Amino acid sequence: IPNYHLPQGVGDIVMIQSDHTGAVDILSSELETAGLLGEQRKAQLPPLAPPTMWTTEKTKEFKAKMGKEKDGRMVVKRGEVVTVRVPTHPDGKCICWEFATDDYDIGFGVYFDWTTVTSTAITVQVSESSDEEEEEEEEETEGLSPVGDVERGTKSYLRNRYGEIMPVYRRNSHREVQAGSHEYPGEGIYLLKFDNSYSLLRNKTLFFHIYYTS
Repeated sequence: IPNYHLPQGVGDIVMIQSDHTGAVDILSSELETAGLLGEQRKAQLPPLAPPTMWTTEKTKEFKAKMGKEKDGRMVVKRGEVVTVRVPTHPDGKCICWEFATDDYDIGFGVYFDWTTVTSTAITVQVSESSDEEEEEEEEETEGLSPVGDVERGTKSYLRNRYGEIMPVYRRNSHREVQAGSHEYPGEGIYLLKFDNSYSLLRNKTLFFHIYYTS
C-alpha cells in the first residue's frame, strides 16, 4: 500500500492482517529484519494438486464386499457431515478412496490439514453442519496464536493450516462407485468429507474403502 500514510512515533508499528489468509504485514523495516514474521511466512502454504477421479459401475459388488468389512459401512444421518481424517503414512506416497451409497446421492470433498502427524490411526468426526465442524476444530486449537497475530488469531491459524483439494459437491454414488486418489503433498492429514447436511429427511448408508499406496 504505497499510498497509505500514518504518523508514527518512536517505537510505533503498523500491523495489517488479511481477513482472507490471516497473514500479517508490518510496516517497519526494523521489525522485518528482526525476523518476527517468520512463523507467518511459513504459513503461506503451497498450492495443492487436484485429485485423480474415476467411477465404476460395479456398485452391487462393491457394497457387498464393504458390507462384510468391519469399518466398511456407516450411516450418515440427515443433516450430518461426516469427516474421515486420514493421516499420511510413512510407507505411503498416495491416498486412495472408493465409496458408494444406497438409493440416494451424497456430498463429497477432500481437504488437507498441514500438521505434524503423531498417529497413523484413521478417525471419524460427525457434526451437524460445516459451521459446527469449524467450531469444534477451533476448540481443538484453542490457545494457539501464531506469532505476529493482531488479536487471538485461532481462526486465521486454522485457515492457514487447511488446503482444499476438491470442494464438496453432490455425487451420484448410488449409481456408480466414486473413486479417486491423490499424491501426498507432504506430511499432514487428509479430510474426506461426506456431506448429508442438505438432506432434511433421509439418512444415507455409506460404503467406503480408504487406503494408501507406495
